[in-house]
Amino acid sequence: MTNFQEIITTRRSIRKYLKQAVNQEQIDILLEAAMFAPSARNEQPWHFIAVTDREMLNKIMQSHPYAAMLKDASLAIVVLADINIEKTEGYWVQDCSAATQNILLSAHAMGLGSVWLGVYPRDERMLAVKTLFNLPENIQPLSIIAIGYTNEQKAQPERFIKERIHYNNW
Repeated sequence: MTNFQEIITTRRSIRKYLKQAVNQEQIDILLEAAMFAPSARNEQPWHFIAVTDREMLNKIMQSHPYAAMLKDASLAIVVLADINIEKTEGYWVQDCSAATQNILLSAHAMGLGSVWLGVYPRDERMLAVKTLFNLPENIQPLSIIAIGYTNEQKAQPERFIKERIHYNNW
């Protein structure tokens, strides 16, 4: 896929994967895309854990209520923020959300499927991720992204709703 607008409009949340590994070059491309996301005051507070170990993927499934798709996914990327580097309090959520979106779009552009698993702001999910990955106190988890070779096709819905667009005033 080369048309960026097409990449945006055809990306779907994919939860079924083939048992085929995402390779290291692809992981590097995904993480590079994440690190090129915009961030408040260019703080770039993110850290990432690339999880390829089957035992760890299974542990994520056990600790997150909506992570069953990791059964077949060959990769999960945990998106984290270091609040010690943030100068603008609270913007780590937006910064790491932009990084998460870049990973989702990059995966789709490479022909991979992915789905965003929310962690923040659910305290129980954040604690589970912090415990599972032995995160230091200053590291906050935002999301987990399941990634793999897609084993499902999803139709493109109509999402452009003109009635929700306002110009210059409500």
